[in-house]
Amino acid sequence: MNYFALRMQCPRMGLSLLVASALGLGLTITPLAARADDPGPNTVRIGLYSVFYHVSADALSGPFVPPGELNLDVKNVETLYLAYVRDIGSHVNAELALGWPPVTDTVGRGPATVGSVPYNGQTISTARWLSPSLIFNYLFLRPDSLVRPYLGVGVNFTHFYDRESTAAGNAAAGGPTQLSLQNSLGPIGTVGVRFRLPAAWSAYLSYSFSRVRTHLEADTLGEIRTTNVSFGPEALVAAVGYSF
Repeated sequence: MNYFALRMQCPRMGLSLLVASALGLGLTITPLAARADDPGPNTVRIGLYSVFYHVSADALSGPFVPPGELNLDVKNVETLYLAYVRDIGSHVNAELALGWPPVTDTVGRGPATVGSVPYNGQTISTARWLSPSLIFNYLFLRPDSLVRPYLGVGVNFTHFYDRESTAAGNAAAGGPTQLSLQNSLGPIGTVGVRFRLPAAWSAYLSYSFSRVRTHLEADTLGEIRTTNVSFGPEALVAAVGYSF
């Protein structure tokens, strides 16, 4: 069966609300005077990570796979964003970012049933992923500017774990199924803006796109099905940071 031909729609309403909030924040802090003192080259950030996917997959190969019928979807994921940032100069910093590993639900998309087993809309599997990124950002404008846009490039590493096929997934596959996903290493790009707050605090809004590819193997009682998956994840982050 085709376990990983995934598609996820961008949470447009959440994105619009978040952008509107950021614009409101920018208008609120614009009158603030710049800090006279330098709060330091280190910053820790905490915030909200919203992740969504544009996924494509090769046709699943293996025994008893209905050709071109079965697809999957992944529910939207939101998790805790954490980062450590170190200033390298007045316009460059290095960001080590990651999210608290979320549980991701995969649901079936396609025919209502596989044989007599319900499929469409069923939660077929769950997994957690740990995905740290190292990003080098270039910040525009002066260091004491109240609003500073930035661009960044870097590398992302993704590790999948706690992969489980649900009862519905096992039934559709024909028995207990073990899932494995290879680690991924790929580029990441980001665009963002920093809003300077009083004292040593700042607020951040950023958007990033990374390349995450993996090889999937599903083992159902010795029957092996495989495919290659490109997730194309995008992430929206809203965060606050403290510099020292």
